[in-house]
Amino acid sequence: MQQAGWLLPASLTGYLWLKGHQPGLPGWGCPFRAITGVPCPGCFLTRATISALHGDLTTSVSLHAFGPVMAAGLIAWSAMAIQRRRLWPFPWRLRPGLALATAVGGYWLLRLVLSQVFGLAAPWGFPGSG
Repeated sequence: MQQAGWLLPASLTGYLWLKGHQPGLPGWGCPFRAITGVPCPGCFLTRATISALHGDLTTSVSLHAFGPVMAAGLIAWSAMAIQRRRLWPFPWRLRPGLALATAVGGYWLLRLVLSQVFGLAAPWGFPGSG
């Protein structure tokens, strides 16, 4: 039996695109936010990615600046996984991963301070804050 794990990225991307048309499809909330009441670095990233997959970059960026980046990454990952028939078709590099994690963490801290301390809403804070 041949493994088809390489189809996972395209399935995930397709599901997110479909969820943009059918918001009632199952999903889950942020457990960190549910427990602490504080948004995590990825809060609103799913909705931002869905908006970017539908071409609504203004909404995407207002929800999370990394939404368009995530959408582009998912599309690239899907295409390369299908082409190479491998779930993870990229060579693993530590520095780009750390740079991305640092950027997302810094963005999260900025949003957290601006929304929780100064009461600012999107695009600088979290949607619905302020």
